[in-house]
Amino acid sequence: MTDPALPHRSVLPRETPLADRHRALGASFTDFGGWSMPVRYSSDLAEHHAVRSAAGLFDISHMAEFAVDGPGAGAFLDDALAGRLSTMPVGKAKYSLLLAESGGIIDDLIVYRLAEDSYFVVANAGNRAPVAAALAARSAGFDGAVVDVTDDYALIAVQGPAARTILEQTAGLAAPARPLEELPYYAATEASFRGARVLIARTGYTGEDGFELYIEPSRAAELWDGLSEAGAPHGLVPAGLAARDTLRLEAGMPLYGHELSLEVLPVQVGLGRVVAVDKERFVGKAALESVVATDAPVLVGLVSDGRRAGRAGYAVVAADGTPVGTVTSGALSPTLGHPIAMALVAPSHAAVGTELALDVRGTRIPATVTDLPFYRRTK
Repeated sequence: MTDPALPHRSVLPRETPLADRHRALGASFTDFGGWSMPVRYSSDLAEHHAVRSAAGLFDISHMAEFAVDGPGAGAFLDDALAGRLSTMPVGKAKYSLLLAESGGIIDDLIVYRLAEDSYFVVANAGNRAPVAAALAARSAGFDGAVVDVTDDYALIAVQGPAARTILEQTAGLAAPARPLEELPYYAATEASFRGARVLIARTGYTGEDGFELYIEPSRAAELWDGLSEAGAPHGLVPAGLAARDTLRLEAGMPLYGHELSLEVLPVQVGLGRVVAVDKERFVGKAALESVVATDAPVLVGLVSDGRRAGRAGYAVVAADGTPVGTVTSGALSPTLGHPIAMALVAPSHAAVGTELALDVRGTRIPATVTDLPFYRRTK
């Protein structure tokens, strides 16, 4: 409860080290996960299409990072997360889940193995506090230390078919340990930019080839400028959260707070493959071994005709009007030209080809269940 005698003080969202660059580019901002983030610079469509055809430059410095180091780091992460991390080769990355005892999802993460006893965990901005608390609590009894290093990094992503060429032509950016052309998807390499240490990861959230670059905050603007200059001849444009959202939706990638939550089990959203069920134990395993209710909703893709798209929270109904689910994310697909959505629906209505409808502000829009992802790059 707030003391009425005290003046109310709103908490302003944090700015990334690139805020001045975004303002100079005319960005519109939004509060996202407690950060003031660029939502767009020019137009959502132009930025989206640039990523699909050339490349987009994203500031994703709002993400949270944790260093996990020590002889027991691998064993700790095996116990704390749903995946098996201790057998991951040095230089590789893995998508994983941090589960609650109930089996629900606290957050989805990317884990990098930087050295034999050193891991780097990347979490969603809005979940920094619960992830920090869970990792700290679960580290007890293991010979490993967890340190929140979020404030030590800025994070810039270059996504799109021209991404590798742009990085290779960025003046001062060098990856001598491993040429970028030899870096596979979900792998990382140590690099440098004009004397500053950089971690380059071949990861992303757009469905395109691309890279994410971790650098100290004081050098982020310089790196942004270098990438921008190298990318200009190749069609690189700055891209905001709006384009990032439609890109990830087309690629069928879940977003925490939409497809993922504490109320959803991994198997419901097609992430059963991420869970190493053969591990002796991990937090949440007992709950996942219980029988999942046969009517528990499952994640599906939906496609519609026309221009009206379902949005998160809209009801999904059967042909007779019976509610059978809820849209978790939806948009008019810039690439495909028709509405797409992901939704949690009853298993009895989840088969590909099932005809359903979206309740869009009182109007039923026909929709058909389809396979995910909606879009897959061809090379």
